[in-house]
Amino acid sequence: MLEFVSISRETPEKRAAEERRVDFGEIYRRFSTEQAETQASRCSQCGIPFCQVHCPLHNNIPDWLMLTAEDRLQEAYEVSSSTNTFPEICGRICPQDRLCEGNCVIGHAGHGTVTIGAVETYVTETAFENGWIKPPAPVRELSQSVGIVGGGPAGLAAAEILRRRGYQVHIYDRYDRMGGLLIYGIPNFKLDKQIVKRRIALYEEAGIVMHRGADISDESAFQELRQRHDAVLIATGVYKARDIKVPGSGLENIVQAMEFLTASNRKGLGDDVPEFESGKLNADRKNIVVLGAGDTAMDCVRTAIRQGAKNVTCLYRRDKANMPGSQREVQYAEEEGVEFTYLAQPEAFLGDGAVSAVRAAKIHLGVADATGRQTPEIIEGSSFNVEADLVIKAFGFDPEDMPRLFGVPELGVSDWGTVKINPRTKMSNLDGVFAAGDIVRGASLVVWAIRDGRDAAESIDQYLRARAPISETAA
Repeated sequence: MLEFVSISRETPEKRAAEERRVDFGEIYRRFSTEQAETQASRCSQCGIPFCQVHCPLHNNIPDWLMLTAEDRLQEAYEVSSSTNTFPEICGRICPQDRLCEGNCVIGHAGHGTVTIGAVETYVTETAFENGWIKPPAPVRELSQSVGIVGGGPAGLAAAEILRRRGYQVHIYDRYDRMGGLLIYGIPNFKLDKQIVKRRIALYEEAGIVMHRGADISDESAFQELRQRHDAVLIATGVYKARDIKVPGSGLENIVQAMEFLTASNRKGLGDDVPEFESGKLNADRKNIVVLGAGDTAMDCVRTAIRQGAKNVTCLYRRDKANMPGSQREVQYAEEEGVEFTYLAQPEAFLGDGAVSAVRAAKIHLGVADATGRQTPEIIEGSSFNVEADLVIKAFGFDPEDMPRLFGVPELGVSDWGTVKINPRTKMSNLDGVFAAGDIVRGASLVVWAIRDGRDAAESIDQYLRARAPISETAA
């Protein structure tokens, strides 16, 4: 260990932009065994590991890096997976530059961070290849059951913990596949869908029952779930797209980010997608304008490039330093040919029937607001047009109207529309009804959804054990 003084930071080989912009394959190749062990050996084994402190899951990163460096990969996986339900997913899509790697002590000391995400991916893929990863089978079956509404990362993470404890776990999702955002929102070049499907197959083998296409949108369905199960977890995520109201919003070919990404992902999965085939949700040979600058916006611009767009422009009303998404994603987009127009705010959509341009005004960043961010101020007389055949709005997501969605007006929600829970027990104001993930904290990272799902599962376990027969509690 402590090889950071003599060994430099190294990432896996990155495919050339010219190669990767024409397909949806992952942009990084995998580490070799030697590369992974060498990078892991650079860890300084800090007394206070800030990489672990800044990981939402508090993964024991130094320990599994040490085990990797010593070629003890099965043990490395066991340590990694003890706190992380999906290390193969987090290794690929976590913004390590903002979390673990961004807080690596040797990186701050000028030696370059340990390539934590790439090592995590290598360890987990090696574990899969060697058959070390088994379905999460319980030691003893319990009669109590849990119904989970939502098959995204929070729901799946909770399901694994609860199944390991022996509960009968049922997941209900309104879509035809489990995975939520992991399947329909994140493009293949960041997360190949086979990786998600592989993990879900393990869960089904373990006895977790998947109810696909399940509509829990009325009072009778939700109340039936409460009667059928001993506890219910709401983990629906947030999918209501934020919007702007400017002149021309009703023109055709102005779409929301999730519509565009879902169509692309469904096409990649082999589905029949009429709106893609018709060109409505297909960027091929079009001038594309994406509004927004978060990770979803970066997914959209990079997807449009791969679909063969003529030109892709991202409009953002602040500067590059203030972009809310991962700077690495911005870098990848720039390499692949995306044009960024900073300090520009949409004023109107122009066109006759269908959009043909976005009119935007130039922005000056004024004094900081209460959050510390400078307030965008429009510069009078600075309007300009950006040609557009398809406009994609990527302003983020809000919760759907949960009480009305479930037909349960008594379900407590916050002023922002998220489900209110007791932060200690993770339970809502309805007895036995818990909530986790974005539907509680608002739109956030996948790694936070995993953390919330795991925490909720622990609380559900405590709740059910307190109500279990003595024989089951002893198990």
